[in-house]
Amino acid sequence: MVAVDFGTITSLLIFVALVVGIANICLLLGLLNAYWKTYKEVKSGFTIGLLYFASVLILQNVVSTIFLAFPLIVPIEFHGPEIGGPRLPLFLINIVQLVALSILFKITRN
Repeated sequence: MVAVDFGTITSLLIFVALVVGIANICLLLGLLNAYWKTYKEVKSGFTIGLLYFASVLILQNVVSTIFLAFPLIVPIEFHGPEIGGPRLPLFLINIVQLVALSILFKITRN
């Protein structure tokens, strides 16, 4: 019988989630930069909307990345496997967001 070490799985999950969160923030900063350059040229209301959109998503990603990193900064004792806790759904949302932002970044830069 193979014993599953939930501590190792949780640590790996947190690490990967942090990397994905940081990648999302970097993509959003690139999009914000592209939208700002476009706004300086075009001055359209749509571009202002894109700037607001990217800014709010950056804020959301910074907060969620801090939430994911919090257990690494302040050790908290959890009872039971953490893999089913709130970090797994947040991690999955961040993965989907990474794919969506990558597509948006690709089509924005072309």
